[in-house]
Amino acid sequence: MSRFGNFNPAMMAQANANVSPDMAAEQRSFLHRTYGWMAIALAVTGLVGWGVSQSPSLVHSLANAWIFLLIVQFALAMGLSFAINRISSAVATLLFLAYAASFGLTVSIVLLVFTAASVFTAFFITAGTFAALAIWGTFTNADLSKLGSIAGMALIGLIIAMVVSFFVHSTMMEMLINIAGVLIFTALTAYDAQKIKYMYLVGSESSEASKKASVMGAFMLYLDFINLFLFILQFVGQQRE
Repeated sequence: MSRFGNFNPAMMAQANANVSPDMAAEQRSFLHRTYGWMAIALAVTGLVGWGVSQSPSLVHSLANAWIFLLIVQFALAMGLSFAINRISSAVATLLFLAYAASFGLTVSIVLLVFTAASVFTAFFITAGTFAALAIWGTFTNADLSKLGSIAGMALIGLIIAMVVSFFVHSTMMEMLINIAGVLIFTALTAYDAQKIKYMYLVGSESSEASKKASVMGAFMLYLDFINLFLFILQFVGQQRE
């Protein structure tokens, strides 16, 4: 999935130096909208996951059709990422929320496997970690573009390792994958938070462009949060008997 490439550190510095009070206020509004859409998407995921989990027979059916569910989620993510310049902000928002709802189906399976207490524990750990990283990424003066590049390359390796692990079952390999997953999405959360801070300054000049940028920024953060949550859950999650 496209992560919008690496943003230019020189452009970042120039944009930051030229921020007027009015632009700073508009930037804050943009960030509030972006994180607001992310929060709404997480709420949609949670509500769908909880609602579907109330029907064990439906969850078992979804578990048996997990490949189809994965394909649907992949198609929605690719459609949003690659068609963003050709669709309206309203359509982009609908695709984003549809993806969040589809992932709620995955969460319902997770709720069937793990105890509710351990899922909530993983969620609160993730929320605290994510908040700290997002705040640091937003307000730090350090250039996180190199960190993002390294994490992006490591993500490719992680995906390959996960595919191999699907066929070669190894407890040690799964443990290493989970550790790598937490580290990679920790880095990506800080990097994406910093990138989103400048998305308004360097390219969102029209109202429509700003709306689409906020949706895509929310989508990036949503993916960081969800993946971080899933990897943390592997450490603290307790399976139902």
